[in-house]
Amino acid sequence: MKALVIASLSGPDSLSIQDSPEPTLKPGQTLVRVGCGGLNFADFMTTQGGYPGTPAPPLIAGREFGGVEQTSQRRVMGYIQWGAFAEKVAAYENLLWPVPAHWNDEQAAAFPVNYFTAYLGYWQAGMTQPPKPGRTHRVLIHAAAGGVGTAAVQIGHILGVEMYGTSSSEAKLARVKELGLQNGINYKQRDYEEVVKNLTRGEGVDAVFEMLGGEHTAKSLRCLRDFGRVIQYGTATGKTPQLDVRALYAKSASIQGLWLTYLSQKREIMEPAWKQLSEWIEQRKLAPVIGQIFPLERAAEAYRLLQEGKNYGKVVLKISG
Repeated sequence: MKALVIASLSGPDSLSIQDSPEPTLKPGQTLVRVGCGGLNFADFMTTQGGYPGTPAPPLIAGREFGGVEQTSQRRVMGYIQWGAFAEKVAAYENLLWPVPAHWNDEQAAAFPVNYFTAYLGYWQAGMTQPPKPGRTHRVLIHAAAGGVGTAAVQIGHILGVEMYGTSSSEAKLARVKELGLQNGINYKQRDYEEVVKNLTRGEGVDAVFEMLGGEHTAKSLRCLRDFGRVIQYGTATGKTPQLDVRALYAKSASIQGLWLTYLSQKREIMEPAWKQLSEWIEQRKLAPVIGQIFPLERAAEAYRLLQEGKNYGKVVLKISG
């Protein structure tokens, strides 16, 4: 079968399309014929060996997909740790979900990582429950125009959250505002810490969805309200997250990690999340935002688009027709 293989941990240039053996099923797995794959920043980090647990190359790239289950012929979308960017994938049945009838394969491939990550971020921050009387939940979403960012804005809009989102351009922010973002912050023109402080009259936000690392973890802590949380789900800068311990003490704040690889193994977490997400999908309140679709032959170009932060929404790879 055709597959996108990471030959060495040296970046997108190490990607190549190769003939690979069809996957062997393990207990609890089923074979899926893949139509499209969803590209995540974690996939770029994997090509450089910067993603935890990356096995030694060569390995098949990709962690989410949309396709057709071989045995039942039902359309499914799924999540795995490696191996999604191939014509066939061995997927665990508990990490497959039915594709809504009104979605295409590209939308299916753009759903799992973004929407489960965003929903679980709100869940960990306590925002899936109504706020106390007279209070509104507030969140700061970094990279609001990205895959997880656009998903978080859609979900935050449904939940009635007061949202602040960062991006590198006014054009991107204008598009995210159409999804429900109230307060856009161009971080190249303004310091988001100061903007949040001013717009909230010094109070701050209840949670920050933080995937940058480095100094931004410390800055995000200073953006919090009392007892707020930084939900750390990535380190896109490649730098170790810095801590502002004084801010932790001063606001009784906390930093909580969110790693979908770990949480996806817990049915007691994933099943309620899917129940809520699927209800919103049926109500036509959620739809993946797809920025660009690339053929598999141009995968390295798609990876670089993420590396340079030029994407809007989800980048999707077309695996097979």
